[in-house]
Amino acid sequence: MSIKMTRSTLFVTTALLGIGGALAAAAHEDHCAAVAASVAEAGFGDSVTVTCTDEHAIIRSDTYPDHTMMTGIVGTNEQVPVPAEYGAPILLEPRLGDTPLTRDAALGVAVNGVPIYDYTAGGEMSQEDLAHHQTRHDTVQTGQLDVCGGHAGRGDDYHYHAKPTCMIEQMANAGHDAIIGWAFDGFPIYGDNNPDGTVIAEGDLGVCNGQADDTFGYRYHTSAEAPYIVQCLMGEVPEFDGLPRVRPLSAADGGGTAPGRPPEGGVENLDFSEESDGRRSMDYSYRGQDYYIRYAPSDTDGCYDFVTRTVSNGGEIHTGEYCR
Repeated sequence: MSIKMTRSTLFVTTALLGIGGALAAAAHEDHCAAVAASVAEAGFGDSVTVTCTDEHAIIRSDTYPDHTMMTGIVGTNEQVPVPAEYGAPILLEPRLGDTPLTRDAALGVAVNGVPIYDYTAGGEMSQEDLAHHQTRHDTVQTGQLDVCGGHAGRGDDYHYHAKPTCMIEQMANAGHDAIIGWAFDGFPIYGDNNPDGTVIAEGDLGVCNGQADDTFGYRYHTSAEAPYIVQCLMGEVPEFDGLPRVRPLSAADGGGTAPGRPPEGGVENLDFSEESDGRRSMDYSYRGQDYYIRYAPSDTDGCYDFVTRTVSNGGEIHTGEYCR
């Protein structure tokens, strides 16, 4: 794993910064080190890099994990995972705010570099939505997630909406005290239990699925029941509207791709496979007919040749080159 320090403030003297500035710089350095260590200790240093700036630890990856994907999905949106360069900015000076922050995009990132969303797939939640279980949009209950807690979204990017079970199984330091991810507000994400292994008592977790933490000030958790994972952010995020999003694939001729539509009643036998030469295929059946989305790297860097037969396009075979 690469850890690059670009913050000169970490190395200037107390005389130049003053005691307050030196303490703040030291705190930033400690937080940067904690983010980097969480990735390295989990064993994802070969595929994820951490670079620190004045304000953020940037966790970079291609959002494409080395574990099973898409298997087990019934309520498919007919989108397929395609690698996407992604830099997740984790604040180095987390501060709790007064109002939970919601967005229809990632709220953080797992230590393997895969973005983490809230549990819904029905657009951005309102403040009122946070207080009630959104059963109609619950990605777990509607069969939209694979056996690993994730799926491909509108950007044909893989991300988690619930506990990343397959990633946790891969972690070299798997355990209650292992950080499994970071929210964009700078606070860490843990598993279902407290870091010391004790069970979290009913009512201890707040609306965003988090609670106070002696080390970081606050921490988030996964849970067996909704909201399953981070539902909102309790910390302040000064550039909240500028947080990263993965854009949908675009056609080589300049056009875009239309979003898939979940086939009514769900599909059967969905399986995602890949070959060593980069070819990937998602195959499934619906009402007795076979459908698929297949792609392979094209001759153009960052682009892929697609051949698809989906329910959304009426079973017609479509071909084209699409790019990141």
